[in-house]
Amino acid sequence: MDTEVDKIVEDSIVRIGRVMAVKGRSVEVEVDKTKNTSHLLYRGELLKNISVGGYVKIVKGFTRIVGKVEGESVTEEHSDSSGYRNRKDRIRRVLTVSLLGFFKGLEFERGIKELPLLDNECLLLQRREFEQVHNFIRDHDEPILIGELSFEREQAIRVGVNGLFASHIGIFGNTGSGKSYTLAKLYCELFKRFMRRGRFQESAKFFLLDFNGEYIGDSQEHPDVIVDRKYKKAYRLSTRTPTGLDKIPVDSESLSDPDFWMVFLEATEKTQTPFLRRALANRRVAESLHDEADLKALMKSVLMEGTLQTDKNVDRTAPVSFLKEMLGCLGDNPSLTALISDYQSHLKWHSGQSKFYYQAGGTGATYSDAENFQSHVVHAKVDALHIDTSGITQIDRTRMQIVVQYYQDVIRGFANRDYLAPLLKRLDRRIDDIKKVVAVAAKGASLWTKNFVIVSLKDVSIQMRKVLPLLLCKKLYAEHKAVADENAYLNIIIDEAHNILSEKSERESEQWKDYRLETFEEIIKEGRKFGVFLTLASQRPADISETIISQLHNYFLHRLINNEDINAVRQTISYLDRVSFESLPMLPTGTCVFAGLVASVPVVLDIGEIRPKKHEPRNKTMTLTDKWK
Repeated sequence: MDTEVDKIVEDSIVRIGRVMAVKGRSVEVEVDKTKNTSHLLYRGELLKNISVGGYVKIVKGFTRIVGKVEGESVTEEHSDSSGYRNRKDRIRRVLTVSLLGFFKGLEFERGIKELPLLDNECLLLQRREFEQVHNFIRDHDEPILIGELSFEREQAIRVGVNGLFASHIGIFGNTGSGKSYTLAKLYCELFKRFMRRGRFQESAKFFLLDFNGEYIGDSQEHPDVIVDRKYKKAYRLSTRTPTGLDKIPVDSESLSDPDFWMVFLEATEKTQTPFLRRALANRRVAESLHDEADLKALMKSVLMEGTLQTDKNVDRTAPVSFLKEMLGCLGDNPSLTALISDYQSHLKWHSGQSKFYYQAGGTGATYSDAENFQSHVVHAKVDALHIDTSGITQIDRTRMQIVVQYYQDVIRGFANRDYLAPLLKRLDRRIDDIKKVVAVAAKGASLWTKNFVIVSLKDVSIQMRKVLPLLLCKKLYAEHKAVADENAYLNIIIDEAHNILSEKSERESEQWKDYRLETFEEIIKEGRKFGVFLTLASQRPADISETIISQLHNYFLHRLINNEDINAVRQTISYLDRVSFESLPMLPTGTCVFAGLVASVPVVLDIGEIRPKKHEPRNKTMTLTDKWK
């Protein structure tokens, strides 16, 4: 009997009203006139009364259906049939409820199993039910605390490590909204829990691309962003200094890989990429670069072919241009510099009568045949050069292969100069930058001295900021696939991802843009099979490829003001409710909408503080009044 009484009392307290209309996933509920207070007291618990953004339970037989209130309205009965009544008794409060899921036993499951019927009772969620709806931890998973509900501060939000980190994550928000803090919080909590476990250190790898230097910290004052320095390896790259700062180790085998140079030089697919493959596969040229006599013989051959060439399509200055390119490969070489000056001043081209000219002083030395010209002008002068082949670096040696192949192909008419010249110009402009950020290492060398690697691109040139991330991510992904270890895990974290994932960039060709996006789209679509996952943080989700955003599994949405950004999110996250979307432009700093596969329902949460504070990212807005005291 007491049980029945308790049930009646419970229903009278938590009952909100009844279903009055069912329109697919949207349900209208008429609220009882006694349920218009902000809170209810039941069994010592303070229950928050129903309002927009709250949750309700609709009872249909033994099925408990859960929905979220997206709006409410008020209507008035105009019928006089009931006689004299207080005016407020004629007011009907109607809730618009979007169905989210249902309770299966004690567990909440997202999805629509069945729809409610008219006149079904609508109830408030009790505390244990409310907690179950916000339980984002699956069986046998380990939880980490990320924050608390923004409107229910006592409700902590924990997520399962498997559910969140074995997924692609998107963190979006305008500058100053807290997205960098959220990224740091997630990985700080993860490392706190696992960093001392041997299996974690051996099989899990995290690679963070830091465009603004927020996570690398200052080497002296703030080296412990996200995790203590002893658990990570930080590379602070720079192209602004004469020799660079830290350098990424790359073995010689990788530097001979055409794919490396194809990415580095943004080679076009149909003309420049085949040329690069042919140049780097030319073993005869490659072997000639290790011996001074062989290198000089190679230079003589190109110079003579360029001089003898009668094709009007071949630039007559090709021999001198070739020497200048070789000087770029050899660095400061006075003897070669002198030869270039000599040829520019005195070398004349042969006449139609097969006479060859070299003007020394005021008179011109004429050679009636190529053989004499070759021995006296070309061979003699090249033999006089001083070249130390042992001092040629791997990068410069590869550059020489490309240069020699280019001039051989152009002079012999095997290639169109108009198609290949832009490639050589990019090589000339970028070669010094690659030397500043890359170090040739022994075979098998790896950047994974620790399982957490951060690469700062803050002081890197614009071109290298675009090419290096693609180069590194492509290499890491290929290496991880090749290992084929089911226990190996790789998480590529890209802050300010719009810098390299933009599909609206106008500073590059459409062909190169397609290649760049296709590379990351392959990682995000196929990487899960190989244990590779992406975490993307960006101010402009509208700039990022729609394919990439749609493949993300879990989202942390901070304040977004631009309509294009909000629409980009709306089009790819179909299960996010209207209330959550409308709150995006007004979210305070540090508050976000969390939605995705791991979240049973979308929630607005306040990201918890990072403790200790030394793990916070270095991105706080300056306080002018403190600076100007």
